[in-house]
Amino acid sequence: MATRFCHLSYPQEEAIPAGSDEVVHRLPKAVPLGWPSRHSRYMTITASTDPTAFGDLVAHGVLVRRHLREAGLSERRIAKLSGPGGPWQRVYSGVFLVHDKPPSREQLLHAAIARCRPDAVITGTDALRAHGVNHPLTEQIHLLVPHYRRLAAEPGILANRTARMPEPVMIDGLPYATPARAALDLARRENEPDTVAQLVSLPLYWGLCDRAELFAELDAGNQRGSAAVRSVLRGMNDRETFAHGRALDVLRQTALPTPQWNVAVCDRRGRRIGTADAWWDEIGLAWRYRTAAGPTDFSHLALAATGTVLFRCTPQQLMDSPEEMSRELIRAYTQAARTPRPKVRAICRTGNAA
Repeated sequence: MATRFCHLSYPQEEAIPAGSDEVVHRLPKAVPLGWPSRHSRYMTITASTDPTAFGDLVAHGVLVRRHLREAGLSERRIAKLSGPGGPWQRVYSGVFLVHDKPPSREQLLHAAIARCRPDAVITGTDALRAHGVNHPLTEQIHLLVPHYRRLAAEPGILANRTARMPEPVMIDGLPYATPARAALDLARRENEPDTVAQLVSLPLYWGLCDRAELFAELDAGNQRGSAAVRSVLRGMNDRETFAHGRALDVLRQTALPTPQWNVAVCDRRGRRIGTADAWWDEIGLAWRYRTAAGPTDFSHLALAATGTVLFRCTPQQLMDSPEEMSRELIRAYTQAARTPRPKVRAICRTGNAA
């Protein structure tokens, strides 16, 4: 069987004589911008030179130098495509985007994993956000890599070598650390107790783990930088924080809009009437599930007197009967939507981790 070497130009519509035993290898039409290289005028197309073999990286606009070299592109051609005025851009060493627009955070994550393959895991802020935590992004992408890997410093990537790589949680094609590991990796790099407390409480607040999981992760990991984190965890009363996580779970079972969290409800003159753990301002609905109420606390009566619809439950009810609580919450929302909005306003209190 003979193999014909075909010129890499498009479209490729050469006719093959009937009965011929020749095989013509063609490139697929979906080829990254800049293909083919003029330095590779003739070549045999194999699995290693097929651009579709690049997998998910091409789908996110990310290509790696070694793949391009295997596909027949010369260093000179790659440099021209990714250089000034070229259609590509270099993101990290040996990693390119097949466009010249500013990369999205998702593309940077894919590029960072491509740079540190094959077993890097994303941790820190990006991992927490992937798990649903609302927290500001850090400038650097924080990765975990095996302790035996030695990587050159790369601007924009913080690569921590560890002997205890986490089992990755795959989300949208990217490997992430668990919420507990991600929060601790982030907190270990801080010195201020208030900042450490805020970071380690995030997975609790969002209902992604409990304090026991944080302690287990802390005990199993590197003890460097763990003293401040351990001190914060020991002094943390996670009941109210954990209650918010359970409340989020209940809210996710409904189609209700996102409320304001942790507010003080005041009258038109700004005088405080009561508090709400969750507040829907457009209809005047208050939800209390963790606010401490002593025997002399009659704020719920004051709220009711203004016409505010108040739904009350306990953290234990959130944990034991989430489906029932979600139904009750929907009923309260429906009732509030059908009644005139009370003449009150809400002010966010401090300590709102949401």
